[in-house]
Amino acid sequence: MPHFPALCYHDCVRLARERGFVFWRAGKGSHEIWVRSSDRRRTVIPHHGAAPIKRKTVKGILDDLQIDYRDLM
Repeated sequence: MPHFPALCYHDCVRLARERGFVFWRAGKGSHEIWVRSSDRRRTVIPHHGAAPIKRKTVKGILDDLQIDYRDLM
């Protein structure tokens, strides 16, 4: 079984924008909340620059964006 891809902040933002999410507001610390107005879905994306995001966090973001990780491979 392949691993989840290693993504950074910029990759997650690109995926969110492609699916209609827009920046809503800053969260606590270095996190951003992105929402999609069509169905009121939201996700939190940590903003740590080019540093890779932990795989479990990436899984949560992909679930929020309704993306199957196999589509990214």
